[in-house]
Amino acid sequence: MKTITLRVPDSVELSEHDYLMALASKLYEDGKFSAGQAAELAGVSKQTFIETLGKYNVSLFGESIDELNEDIANA
Repeated sequence: MKTITLRVPDSVELSEHDYLMALASKLYEDGKFSAGQAAELAGVSKQTFIETLGKYNVSLFGESIDELNEDIANA
């Protein structure tokens, strides 16, 4: 596993877990990581990662509500 160093301003008060979850959630949302890879990055189980996605405004399904509604209308 690679190690990176992230420099964050002192004025930003988030826990290391929040930084890792935000990064993992974004990489998952963009399709760069699978749920398992993102969970590993965040240091949590895959189930915990999936259950926490909503807190970071990421859908497990990869589609927005509008896209889902459009799919239903087209069905």
